[in-house]
Parts: sequence; structure tokens; C-alpha cells
Amino acid sequence: MSSEEPLQNPPSEENPEKKLSKKELAKLERQRKRQEAAAAASAAAGVSGVTLETEDPLAANYGDVPLNDLQSKEISGKKWTEVKDLTNELKDQDVVSPQMVKFATSLSRESIVDIEGVISVPTQPITGASQQVEIQVRKLYCVNKAVPALPINIEDAARSDLEIEKALQAGEQLVRVNQDTRLNFRVLDMRTPANQAIFRIQCQVENIFRQFLLSEGFVGIHTPKLIAGSSEGGSAVFRFDYKGTPACLAQSPQLHKQMSICGDFGRVFEVGPVFRAEDSFTHRHLCEFTGLDVEMEIKEHYSEYLRKTLRLTFEEGVQMLKEAGVEIDPLGDLNTESERKLGQLVLEKYGTEFYILHRYPLAVRPFYTMPCHDNPKYSNSFDVFIRLFIITVYVTDSWVLLERYGAPPHGGFGVGLERVVMLFCALNNIRKTSLFPRDPQRITP
Repeated sequence: MSSEEPLQNPPSEENPEKKLSKKELAKLERQRKRQEAAAAASAAAGVSGVTLETEDPLAANYGDVPLNDLQSKEISGKKWTEVKDLTNELKDQDVVSPQMVKFATSLSRESIVDIEGVISVPTQPITGASQQVEIQVRKLYCVNKAVPALPINIEDAARSDLEIEKALQAGEQLVRVNQDTRLNFRVLDMRTPANQAIFRIQCQVENIFRQFLLSEGFVGIHTPKLIAGSSEGGSAVFRFDYKGTPACLAQSPQLHKQMSICGDFGRVFEVGPVFRAEDSFTHRHLCEFTGLDVEMEIKEHYSEYLRKTLRLTFEEGVQMLKEAGVEIDPLGDLNTESERKLGQLVLEKYGTEFYILHRYPLAVRPFYTMPCHDNPKYSNSFDVFIRLFIITVYVTDSWVLLERYGAPPHGGFGVGLERVVMLFCALNNIRKTSLFPRDPQRITP
């Protein structure tokens, strides 16, 4: 007799003295629990006129699937397709019970489900969905159920600022999910179409950077991030005790890139984390970001490979600002507003948002930057600007290593991947291009 069958001789008033065996008692207990579970599911589903107390011949076609069962079973060879990838081309490629409908309606949003069904194209256009196809569900299994009340609604998080503003103008109030809330629940925020696009673009920017340099004979390297002294000479550094020795997190791979050139690699690059103990809580600064760094030997001059890009000296940039009524210290650095203003002037005069400003004052550059041969007050260094903001810094010529180990003349640059993507996508905050951003006020999630 199976565990699903009722008892053949249950106790009754006619034979009250008959005792049940342990096996029969256990069987009754299982039946009672199944009935209670069915009643609870029926109440939660709320579909009128249907109860779960009766046996469902289609019970095998739906239900919860324990994750360990799912990951432990043998490979079935089935073809899996994401719901978002369904198209008309899948039409007709290989009936539900009321209980199955109840189960489906009890599932919370963002739950992970496996569905088997037939793709069909409805006669009427579908509104409120991303594809013009439907699934005629045959089987439905819940792999992982989300909590009923999510901290943010994906539909709200997916709205653009433009969509919200248009709704306001039309007298409609839409929910706006602020930046901190998005970052606090980043896992949900990442599911929006915009974030999916941003980080896929970021992946391709890194891939193109890497593939181009490899095609030009560069060697990828990995430098240490725990170092004994600051690598940029500034104070914005995370310091800690390293087994009794003062140490810090690397602000850049600069010195180790130069050591690699000294070691006859010729051309090197690195994609890796960079740490800055920034106190600046701005839209373009992070305490940790992904650096795209390059270093290479120089044969004659650090601009020998440049042919088309607009190049301006720092002195020329200062002069343009001065003519526009902005006073700048000729031997100082540019602040954010000066950079923005200079970018506007360059766009008006030269018709480009991409340009290079070089020969910065030596006093505002790191210790390893080489002075210009014709004026030691200025340096062989540059910044690259795109859409009004700086994305790369420093060309160097390491006289420190040249004096000691016979290193060839060399130079390089470093650029933040997040900042490149932010400017490329015309976004207003660098935190939107960092998967889990770290700034002066955020260390989680």
C-alpha cells in the first residue's frame, strides 16, 4: 500500500478498541499535513470556486523545486530560452488545472521560475510587454521565490528621468527611485534595462582596450595593490599596518609599470583596481575604481604617435580662459569649473569635445614626471578631455629609474574605466557606471 492511499481499516465507533500501528499513525499525520498545506495554498491564491483539497492529476506539472534537487539532477539536454529573448520565430515550437492557476497566482514578483510551454502569436497586439509573443504554459516550477514585498519596484527603477518629467508635466505623479536606494538594493537595481546596457557597454570598452593593445604588441601585467609607499606622492592614500610595516593600497600601478619597462617588456598595460582615499563627494570621484593603465618605450617624443587629435598646451588653454574672462594661475592646476569652461571654449572654436591638453606645470604633477627640456617649469605630461571632463592623466619619463638601471625613455597614461563609460554614455554620476561603488560615504553592499 502506497503512502498516498487512504487507510483500508481506519478506527471507527464500531471497533473503538482497535489500535493503529506506528506506520498507520504516520500515514494519517502525512495526510493531515497535506490537507492543511492545500487549504493554506487555496486561501493564499484567492481563486474563487477552486479548492486544492482534491487530487490534481496535473500536480507533477507545477510546484516548488528545491535548489539542491535542481542542481544535482542529470543534464536533460533541453534548450533553455530566457523569457525576454522570445520572438515570433519560436512560434509553435514544442492544459493547466485550476490548482496550477492558483499556484501561479501565488508566486511573487522577481521569483525565479522554470516554464515549459508553446510559443504563440496572439491576434491582438500585446501592450505592457517587451515582446509580441505569448507562452501557453504547460509546466511551471518555482526555483526560488522572492519575498512578496520588495524594497524597490523594478518597474519604478526602470523609469528614466525624462519619462518622470513628462509625466509631471502631464499632471501624473510617478515614483522616482533615488540613487542611494538604488545602491542599497543594487541587486534589484541591476535588473533594469538601462543598467544591463551600461555594464555590457563597460565590458566591451574594457575588451576593446585590451584587444587593441594586444594587437599592438603590448603585454598584460598584474601589479601589487599592497605597497610600502604611496605611488602618486599625494596624501589621498589608504594606510594600514602590514605585519608591523607601514603600507598602503596602491593609488596606481605607475611605478611597477615603469619597472616592467625597465625589465625589457617594451609595452605593458593593466586593467585592475585603483584606490584613492578621496574626500571629494562629487559626481565623478570614487575611492575605488577600475584603472586602464598603459606604459611603453618612447623612441623620440611622447607625441610621436599622435596625428589627428587636437592638442593644446597648458599655456594655450590658460590664454583661452583668460580671453574669456577666467583668471588662472599659469603655474597652477585647473579646477572643475575651469575644465568645464575650457571644454566649452574648445568646442566653440574647434568643433570637438575630444582634445589633449599637455605641458602641465611641473609643480602640480607627481614626482616622477619629467620636466620639459625647453622650460623646466612645465612637464612632459598631458590630460585627455572628453565632453568637458578629464579622463586620462600623466605622460611620464622616469628619470629616477634612468639614473639607476638604464631604463629606456618611456611614457604612459592611466584612465578610469567608470569615468570613460560615464562620459561616453552622457551619464550624470559615476556611481551609475560602478557595479558596487565605493565613495567617502559608502562601503556596502
